[in-house]
Amino acid sequence: MHSLVSICIPCHNAGPYIGEALDSVLAQTWPNLEIIVVNDGSTDESAAVLDRYTERGIIVITEVLGSATRARNRAAAAATGDFIKFFDADDLMSPDMIASQVKRLGASTDKMASAQWGRFQGYRPETLKLNPESVWRDMAGTDWLVEAWHHGEPMMQPGIFLLPRALWESVGPWNEELTLIDDFEFFARVLANAEQVLFCPEATLLYRSGIHGSLSGRRSRTAVESAFNALQQGTHSLLARRDDAASRRSAANILQGFIYTYYPEHPDLCREMERQIEKLGGSDLPPSGPPRFKKLAKLTGWRIARRIQRLTDQWRHPAAVA
Repeated sequence: MHSLVSICIPCHNAGPYIGEALDSVLAQTWPNLEIIVVNDGSTDESAAVLDRYTERGIIVITEVLGSATRARNRAAAAATGDFIKFFDADDLMSPDMIASQVKRLGASTDKMASAQWGRFQGYRPETLKLNPESVWRDMAGTDWLVEAWHHGEPMMQPGIFLLPRALWESVGPWNEELTLIDDFEFFARVLANAEQVLFCPEATLLYRSGIHGSLSGRRSRTAVESAFNALQQGTHSLLARRDDAASRRSAANILQGFIYTYYPEHPDLCREMERQIEKLGGSDLPPSGPPRFKKLAKLTGWRIARRIQRLTDQWRHPAAVA
């Protein structure tokens, strides 16, 4: 008897690409899948596309929920599988992804499976470029977090991971108050409680780039507060389980990344992050940016260089950064 795997997919105005995502799920070599799509108030062609897939056994729940976290929780509440995978409506998965992850997990209830991943552009999966990471190996859950966070830019996209139902139930639902990097908080919680992360080199997540929300949406006060809270809560999940020098430095680097991203906007949140970083013993994360920014930062310091970069972006793309 093959274990049932529930694939939980939030969908909001994903009409142009939800069909491709579902095709990649339906092409899985694992024979026992439960595919649940929550159509969260879509106003585009999503409903019409999903109607065509209900004949192929896909479960569609149509509600107005207002966020990906609520839609994921709604899908998970309806799921009956032995394993849970949260998967975004614009991504793709390799045909053996589910099979390889289920086989590696076996009967485990406190381990999780991971996968390799790469980006592809727009509607061209053939442009996929893998992005090898040092965490592409078997690791304890807290070790994974410390290693992935050290350089300040961890990839914690939902589709990478497969969770046994017992592990998912033990950590609780997605935080529905978060609207930006909610996946960081959720998977920090999961990884901190996982005995081990088992890497599956046969499994690949194809991460679609170039279609996500506008820069202005990601820099609104509501979005930035969500990122602030997600980072605070996620780092707390690690430090509650492991509070040594390495975990504190990695947590500090993650918080420092917030400052590099949002400075000089939202100075109150940046100052609070600085206080938290100081309590953790400081950060050694260098500022990131395009080559011109890095050259300027060497001359002026990163803060002045970032201000100049922001002014330049506003001049070139006023609508995007307003």
